[in-house]
Amino acid sequence: MQSNVRDKVLFSSPIDEVERAFVAGACVRKLGIKFPALVDGFDNRVEGAYTGWPDRLYLIGRGGRVLYKSKPGPFGFHPEDLAQAIKASLSVN
Repeated sequence: MQSNVRDKVLFSSPIDEVERAFVAGACVRKLGIKFPALVDGFDNRVEGAYTGWPDRLYLIGRGGRVLYKSKPGPFGFHPEDLAQAIKASLSVN
């Protein structure tokens, strides 16, 4: 929670999809995230399908197939493994 205060990304829980999208956009801007970010619906269907909580790295291939799934972060993140998966997926296509 202290890092949220430090990074100025401390928000009340959104009450609808519009607020959820606003919070996500604010976090992307304030944290300087440089890759596309998607927002799950209030039903959290994507989180449930991908077990993204607390956070994970995924590589999704054509057709929606999961090509790489990290262990939970931040300690389960191994960017070099993701980089290898990206290279392998590019060499197949």
